[in-house]
Order: sequence, then C-alpha cells, then structure tokens
Amino acid sequence: MIGYYDYVLGLIPGALVGLTAFLIAAGMDLLIAMPVGAAVAALVAGHALFVNGPVATEHETAGGSAERPRMNAD
Repeated sequence: MIGYYDYVLGLIPGALVGLTAFLIAAGMDLLIAMPVGAAVAALVAGHALFVNGPVATEHETAGGSAERPRMNAD
C-alpha cells in the first residue's frame, strides 16, 4: 500500500528535476530555475519531517518484539 512518505520520496526528485526542467523550458535561466526547484524539494522534505512527521508506535518504542521479554541488568 502506498503511503504518504512514498509520495514524498517520489516528489522530492520530481520537484527538483521536473520543476527545474519545466522552468527552463518556460524560458527561465538555469541559475534561477535550479534554486527554485531545490527550494520546492526542500519544502516537501521539511513538510514531511516537521509538519507531518513520522510517529513511533507503542510497539516500536517498547524496545523490541512483543514475544521476547526485556532483559534487566540488575
């Protein structure tokens, strides 16, 4: 099943390469089009990290699998 982060991982290079190519085809100079594409890719990555960040589930924060009890060093 395709999730949010799968779309993000596809959109980052798509924004960088695709938007840059589109802006160059529209007549914009490469020295302007490249930073614009990179800024959009950075915004997508920033949104995925900070606005809609990954959340650990209770199972992931328990320190291991549910079948194996945690070891106590004391």
